Amino acid sequence: MATRLLEKYKKEIAPALAKELGIANPMAVPKLHKVVINMGVGDATQNAKVIDPAVRDLAEIAGQKPVITKAKKSIAAFKVREGMAIGCMVTLRGDRMYEFMDRLLNIALPRVRDFRGVSSKSFDGRGNYTLGLKDQLIFPEIDYAKVDKLKGMNVTIVTTAQSDAHALALLKHMGMPFRQQ
Repeated sequence: MATRLLEKYKKEIAPALAKELGIANPMAVPKLHKVVINMGVGDATQNAKVIDPAVRDLAEIAGQKPVITKAKKSIAAFKVREGMAIGCMVTLRGDRMYEFMDRLLNIALPRVRDFRGVSSKSFDGRGNYTLGLKDQLIFPEIDYAKVDKLKGMNVTIVTTAQSDAHALALLKHMGMPFRQQ
C-alpha cells in the first residue's frame, strides 16, 4: 500500500520537476532519501527518567521505536559524562517517511501558532533541509493530558538533490509552506 504523498510524487511531482529542472533521465530527478527526527533532552543530565516521555512521544509521532542517543564525550560545564543518555532520534525511510511527511505538511505545520511559513534558508548546501519544531503538541497523535513538558525537535529531510535549488524545488512541489522573503 503506497502512501498518498508517494503516489502524488510518482504521478505529478516527478514529471513536473524533471521538466522544470531540465532533467532528461527519470532516475536523476530529486527525491526524498530519508527523514531524521531528533529530540534532544537536556534535562536528562540531572534526571535519567526524563528521557522516557520523550521516547514515547517520538515513537507515537514517527510510528517506530526511537534510538536513545548518548553523549560522545564528557563536558563538565554542562554536567555531561560520556555515555550518558541525552536525547533520542528516529530515521524514517520508505512508506513511513512519506506518510510522516504527509502528516507534517498537511496536519502538523498548519497547527503551529502564528505560522507564516518555514524559512528557505535552512538548507545545508548539499540539498538537505532541517526544520526546528518548538513543541510536540502540533502532532495529533500526542495526547495533551499526558504531556508533562514541551519538548522541541529537529526534523532533517535528506534528499537526493545535488543542490539547494533542486531540493527547494522538490519540497515546494511536495507542498512545503516556504515563507515569502
